[in-house]
Amino acid sequence: MGLLRIMMPPKTQLVAVLLFAVAMLFIENQIQNLEESRTKLERAIARHEVAEVEQRHTEGLGRDFSAQAEKDDMVIIYNRVPKTASTSFTNIAYDLCGKNHFHVLHINTTKNNPVMSLQDQVRFVRNVTTWRVMKPGFYHGHVAYLDFSKYGVKGKPMYINVVREPIERLVSYYYFLRFGDDYRPGLRRRKQGDKKTFDECVSSGGSDCAPEKLWLQIPFFCGHQSECWNAGSRWALEQAKYNLVNEYLLVGVTEELEDFIMILEATLPRFFRGAAELYKSGKKSHLRKTTEKKPPTKETIAKLQQSDIWKLENEFYEFALEQFQFVRAHAVREKDGELYILGQNFFYEKIYPKVN
Repeated sequence: MGLLRIMMPPKTQLVAVLLFAVAMLFIENQIQNLEESRTKLERAIARHEVAEVEQRHTEGLGRDFSAQAEKDDMVIIYNRVPKTASTSFTNIAYDLCGKNHFHVLHINTTKNNPVMSLQDQVRFVRNVTTWRVMKPGFYHGHVAYLDFSKYGVKGKPMYINVVREPIERLVSYYYFLRFGDDYRPGLRRRKQGDKKTFDECVSSGGSDCAPEKLWLQIPFFCGHQSECWNAGSRWALEQAKYNLVNEYLLVGVTEELEDFIMILEATLPRFFRGAAELYKSGKKSHLRKTTEKKPPTKETIAKLQQSDIWKLENEFYEFALEQFQFVRAHAVREKDGELYILGQNFFYEKIYPKVN
């Protein structure tokens, strides 16, 4: 090679080097293409092996355990917290139930009491688990969390929910009781005629804006134990956190509702196929808006934030927000200002024993 370099003119040497570099790049590209083809082939073989194993298993049992049959037995419970955009989200379920072939049922408790009697708890659990003609089913209502495993039944529903920044939720509820919303504008509300603003209520120490009224999201996730409804209970907060992580499939936040809906559609297409597009373009996506709502002043917010109850409720909200953002970070990617759901990023291989 050294002798050739001496014999070849400099221009010829340069051309030779460039040709060698191009050849190496071509070879590297071909190797990369072969690697990608090998990966695709391995995945195809793995999928074929999985299909054969599943077919053999099904034939051996002599029964049909199709994925569709399992999906048709599915039950979702959305124990919605008041004033967290729950009506907007529920309306999407009502719009989709006909097209996606599932049932939507409202849990209407007397006086909207979120705590059921023990006998009603048992009735409700039995209804949800044995009412086959209502499966797949989407149940929604202002009801505290119920642990189905306590009641001696087989199978548990999937829980979902949405939470909201505590003070914003309370302000929305305060004005809703006085002025209603654009969903049913003619309906007379319980506090209709009371023109006092939220700021004036806090300044005068009114009961409708007291810190105790913030205590709602924690007990909704905590459940039906008495301590859950003891305002300011640290035990209730920890139980609510435990349930959120261990008993809820997904908990979103009002401020990022579109992302919540997008992830639900990707996770449970049996129910929510078409939900994201419906939310973006549908007339009911922001159907319910509280009227005459005035944002509180910094002084009002600071006064409420001095409360131990607010500190616990805010801690729970921040915990829920962190969990949701963690889920979202592993489920979606942003491109050109748009969010996209990630596809399947795992497959099965090295499946034994081999099928003849």
